[in-house]
Amino acid sequence: MPDTPIEVHIIADSTGDTAARVARAAAAQYVGYDVRIIRHPRQSSAEGLHDAFARMHPERARTVVFSTVVDEGLRHLVAQLCTERSLPHADLLEPAVGALREATGQDPERVVRPVGVGEDYFKRVQAMEFSIANDDGNLSNHLREADIVLVGVSRSGKTPLSMYLGYLGYKTANIPLVPGIPAPDQLFDVQRWKVVGLTIDPERLAQIRTRRVRTMGSRAVQRDGYTELAHIFDELDEVAAVQRSLGCPVIDTTSLALEEAAGRVIEVVQKRREAAAGR
Repeated sequence: MPDTPIEVHIIADSTGDTAARVARAAAAQYVGYDVRIIRHPRQSSAEGLHDAFARMHPERARTVVFSTVVDEGLRHLVAQLCTERSLPHADLLEPAVGALREATGQDPERVVRPVGVGEDYFKRVQAMEFSIANDDGNLSNHLREADIVLVGVSRSGKTPLSMYLGYLGYKTANIPLVPGIPAPDQLFDVQRWKVVGLTIDPERLAQIRTRRVRTMGSRAVQRDGYTELAHIFDELDEVAAVQRSLGCPVIDTTSLALEEAAGRVIEVVQKRREAAAGR
């Protein structure tokens, strides 16, 4: 990893969430670098911008500026300050606004407005509540109400993935498949295109479970083979048989980041839903 960190400074007239998401996505392409994201939100004056730039120290860190500013004067000032300091700059909002200007023939209003408080926002809140209420087999709703149903062994990543899918607006339930314990009948009644199986490398699963047991300070779980590799191989085989009986695709979460796993689940479900509708 290079010694000098990269600082991505977010200049925004609101919270800076949009630019921060883009910064994280871009930083994911530079895994060998120490990338730090620093926000300067709610910038509404030239004085505030000068103060923000005064807090940048390109002599100590490679400095990049991402901006989402709608006010024309402040937007130009950000660009000017970056040019004066020879700082790489990405104006994230203007290309999108320019495309809409070209499509509509109308200039933008240049008014700062909150983004995300609308139908999509409330849909995501409801989806998150659903995912929390239907986590780890604790079904507060019938599975028919779910957009996505995740099934897999314990500690295969079902809960964090279902919560993230909920954040994205998908009502997600997750069901642990345990050898010797029948899967809930609902699972076989739900539309099959909603169901996605998860699996994980046995050795990786053993590591995760061992760490969990140590964290809980319990040895009781170890006696039933919960952390034993041989038992895990058998468990994964049994669960794979259940997943085959459900006819669901199976995604290996071993080396997937949460965002990538969610993207694959959404893609699979959408394709299967379209295929089912086509039939």
